[in-house]
This record gives sequence, C-alpha cells and structure tokens, in this order.
Amino acid sequence: MTKQKHTKRLGALLSGTLLFSMLLLPTQAGQMHILVDGSSYDGPVLMQNSTTYIPMRHFLTELGWTVQWDSAHGVAAAQKDGNIVSVDPSRQTLTVNGQTLSVSVPSQDERLYLPLRTLGAFLDYSVEWNGGNHVSLTSGGAADKWSGENLYWLSRIICAEAGGESLAGQVAVGNVVLNRVDSDEFPNTIHEVIFDRKHAVQFEPVSNGTVYNEPTETSVQAAKLALQGVNTAGKSLYFFNPSLSQGTWIADNRAYYTTIGCHQFYL
Repeated sequence: MTKQKHTKRLGALLSGTLLFSMLLLPTQAGQMHILVDGSSYDGPVLMQNSTTYIPMRHFLTELGWTVQWDSAHGVAAAQKDGNIVSVDPSRQTLTVNGQTLSVSVPSQDERLYLPLRTLGAFLDYSVEWNGGNHVSLTSGGAADKWSGENLYWLSRIICAEAGGESLAGQVAVGNVVLNRVDSDEFPNTIHEVIFDRKHAVQFEPVSNGTVYNEPTETSVQAAKLALQGVNTAGKSLYFFNPSLSQGTWIADNRAYYTTIGCHQFYL
C-alpha cells in the first residue's frame, strides 16, 4: 500500500465494531486524552483490542443526555432533544433513533462501555485520532466527510447492493468500497471504484442502473458510519450473494472473512 493511501484511512483502522472481548485494559485519564468540542473528558476509558471504549452513562450525561436503566427489558436508554440511544448488553447491540448495529458492549465496575468511534459516528460527531492516545470529537464536524459525491455514491451503491440487509450488512458493503479506495489494486476514489471497468464491471448495480436510484435512510446512515470509520467487514475487498451468484473466482482466489446476511465477504 502506498503511503498516500495508508494515510487516507489510518484513522478508520484504529477502531472496529465487531470485536469480541479478549482482554479489558483499564486506561488512566492521563494515558488517553479525549476532547469533546474542545472540552476534556476525564471519565474512565477501556481499551480492548486497540479499540477505545467509554462508559455510556458517564459520557452521555456529560453531553447533557438523560440516561436510565430499563430493568424490565434489560437495556440502557438515553434521550436528548428527541434523539434516543439504547444499548442491549445481552444482544450486544447499539440502537440510535431506530437504527441498530451489533457492537461489543463490555462491562466493568457495573458500567456499560461503548466503542467511542461508533457512538460518535452515530451521533454525527467527527472523530479524529491524533496519535494513539489523543482523540477529538467535534459535533457537526462529520458533515464535511458526507458532503459532495462521497456520500452520494457510497449510499447509492450500498442501497443497490444491500438495501434489504441489516445496518451491519450495509455498512460492510461500504467498507468494501472504502477498502478498495485504500488498496493499490483499485482506483483512488469512491466514484472510480464503483464504476471501475478495468477487469469488467465490478458491481452489478452499475450494469442494471440501480446504482442511480435514491438510497434509503438506512443506506445513507450506513454510508455515513462507514465514512466515519465504523467497520463490520474488516479488510474485505470482495463480496457476493451466493443465492444470486456463484462467485467462483472470489471463492477460489480470495480468503473468506465473514458472512453478514445474504453476503459473503472475502479479503
């Protein structure tokens, strides 16, 4: 990978969402410096497999949210300005305004922890890592990443390829497109990757024209999350739906990574 491509997505590689608990390491306040709109967050932090986690109640309360535990349903819920965030630790899911994503939800000292990048992306914060232990969250700052043709085309290819899939499955398709942007094997922009014809058409919706259809709200949300670095497909560069395509070349030549919904993903 070239230095330029490595730099473009370095921040996205610092966080993942489908990481299962192996080891929880408590981090001292001085070891992780988090700024939220310029103000320091001094609460507890957990590190798990290079992912930064913050306690839901402590973090959201500092941002002005009302957080409660719903003992009847076993979920934590938070509200602010008509927005609703809920976490189900038994199902390991995070739901924001009706959009649900599977995430790792570790607990320690009777606190539920959430991945900082994923929560920030869901709440429309720009999340930027400056070195390994300095993180800045800027409200509304993520809009810069969503402007122009990046969100336009990424949301459309996601909807055309996986519009009927879960949010995680739709984010995964976005991850594949962005992984190709980072790879020396493919073009350098989202638009060029989607319409790449070097080795024939890469995405069926380009051939049948569905890539031009208006995306759903969920597909737009999936594109935003993917652009913010939320990842459910690892470093996958390929995917296919076995019920619609044999995917012979992919299955024979690429390493299998995971299956999400109807799609199999390959590195």
